[in-house]
Amino acid sequence: MSLWPRSICGMWKLGQSDWSQASPQLPQQDFEALLAGGLRDHCLFEDSSFPATLSSVGSGHLLRKLPTGLQWKRPLELHRNPQFYSAQTKRLGLCQGVVGDCWFLAALQALTLHQDILSRVVPLNQSFTKNYAGIFWFWFWHLGNWVPVVIDDRLPVNEAGQLVFVSSTYKNLFWGALLEKACAKLSGSCEDLHCGQVSEALVDFTGGMTMTINLAEAPCHLWDILAQATYGRTLICCQTHSGEKVLENGLVDGHAYTLTGLRKVTCKYGPEYLVKLRNPWGKVEWKGDWSDSSTTWELLSPKEKILLLRKHNDGEFWMTLQDFKANFMHLVICKLTPGLLSQEVGKKWTYTVREGRWEKGRTAGAGQRGPSSGTFWKNPQFLLSGSLRPCSVRVSLLQKPRHRHRPRKPHLAIGFYLFWVGDYDDQKRLPPAFFQRSAPLSQPEVFLTEKELEPGTYLIVPCWAEAHRESEFVLRVFSGKHVFYETGSNSSVVFSKELEDQNEGQNEFFAKIFEKYPEIKAVQLQKILNRMHWSSLGSAQPFFSLEACQGMLALLDLNASGTVSIQEFRDLWKQLMLYQEVFHKQDKNGSGYLNWAQLRHPRREPVLTAGIVLSDDVCQLMLIRYGGPSLQMDFVSFVHLMLHAENMEEVFQNLTQDGKGIYLQKPEWLMLKLYS
Repeated sequence: MSLWPRSICGMWKLGQSDWSQASPQLPQQDFEALLAGGLRDHCLFEDSSFPATLSSVGSGHLLRKLPTGLQWKRPLELHRNPQFYSAQTKRLGLCQGVVGDCWFLAALQALTLHQDILSRVVPLNQSFTKNYAGIFWFWFWHLGNWVPVVIDDRLPVNEAGQLVFVSSTYKNLFWGALLEKACAKLSGSCEDLHCGQVSEALVDFTGGMTMTINLAEAPCHLWDILAQATYGRTLICCQTHSGEKVLENGLVDGHAYTLTGLRKVTCKYGPEYLVKLRNPWGKVEWKGDWSDSSTTWELLSPKEKILLLRKHNDGEFWMTLQDFKANFMHLVICKLTPGLLSQEVGKKWTYTVREGRWEKGRTAGAGQRGPSSGTFWKNPQFLLSGSLRPCSVRVSLLQKPRHRHRPRKPHLAIGFYLFWVGDYDDQKRLPPAFFQRSAPLSQPEVFLTEKELEPGTYLIVPCWAEAHRESEFVLRVFSGKHVFYETGSNSSVVFSKELEDQNEGQNEFFAKIFEKYPEIKAVQLQKILNRMHWSSLGSAQPFFSLEACQGMLALLDLNASGTVSIQEFRDLWKQLMLYQEVFHKQDKNGSGYLNWAQLRHPRREPVLTAGIVLSDDVCQLMLIRYGGPSLQMDFVSFVHLMLHAENMEEVFQNLTQDGKGIYLQKPEWLMLKLYS
């Protein structure tokens, strides 16, 4: 059973917005023309629409938090070797400044776990050397389109030259600080980033569809939902209970965190379910069980402990799923919409987006008291006709901002109801009598993990919690096949097209495999991999030997069980999909092999090696170790090399205290070297 993404989620929630719409006075600036002009005239860009003055910071409480002697400086004035972005940084750690925008930072941290999406928002080819003119740009999702935002690179610093707002754990990296400035420009000022919602940032970074789970009422299969979400194309964040203080257990009240990983570990007393979280502050961590200093780590095998535990005060920590549910209030999962970044053939979806409006006295009916209330029928009504067979449907409702400065007119609670209307084919609005006798299939207060609709016609009614509220909204619908229109309206559908989702169906594929083998051995792994069609490799289909599969299993097998679980297989699958694309990209002649020159380039790919840098001498040795007699490496050997390299990098980063070396006891060293 698919727990995600087959979902219709309805919750009373604050309407999500789009920052670009929040700034109607944002000037239209041509980045390419401004850059060319700056390079031609040898002058650095100064953005008069968002000047380096206190007016861009704000006019209220944030001004009181600013240090004395505030200055605006460019990165070239702050560091002798500034970089916009570095492919060699494994962890793109960002730290929150004096702005209360942990919600923004948590979403941004989640974005860094998906390099392809990050590069859509943050053009990574920008720098402070080549074609530098003091101008940068970023992209945000806006009502189905990606829109650019242009800024200069003047940043506020204190007298010591330290950034006042977002900074990086790598002091010479500035992409995070500049992205925050672009968001502030969209919102109106830096102060307008204070106290937002993480779901807003997730949507604006991805155009995805968010699902919010109240952890106090979380479904019993929450772990399965998280497991499928972390494997799939999702960004996950969470929020603690309201408040503004650091608790004794190390968590911060009223704070947003990023969920960066999951792991089912094998303890001496049985399995334990762990989640890994990161505090946007870049410090202040959980102090309970499975924290960095907890003795519970001694319950694991040495290899599992080494590869999971990192004793650094970097804001990242592990905790049990039970403690997670007890200490956090909301879980926000942002599922990337089908077709957002897909390049391969997969399941086809029909996508419709419709803009609408609640008008006082006309279409602004109440929703809090349910469909039976006297004004509910006045809300906008949309008919959805499905295909001839059952199909999955996803629905998203976004509220447009009501003011350029978001906090001055905050969002109110919105939601939607779904009704079955049978064979209804009339375009007239359904009357009050229909809602008095019809029970909704979904309602805003209910979280549904799965919704599959039978053939027929359905009604979607977006509404406020209270009547007579005015605002604009955007309604998006995804399904296998549908026809969509507004009742009582002469206008046709605004936007409808077919999309393809390359990841759809893989959860069912994995479930089928592991239903037969809950834990697979090297022999079963070999059969699975050799039956797969590797689309990016063309006619040069690889053959995975038993020895190669034994090597991969040893690298993945953290608890030394001699088998691979479904979670470990999902991790392997993600890497294999990545490796085949990089291998295909470098194998330009389609020979099915990489030589020394071709191997040198992919090792620098940030999405491939997560920042691992191998010298030319090491590359030559790797061809001797993993290549054939002609010093060429096939795809299977390339996979083994990269898995091994990333495994060793993880060990080093977890154990090092100074970034230069590590200490291992002899049994640990032998285990890591011999069983890998």
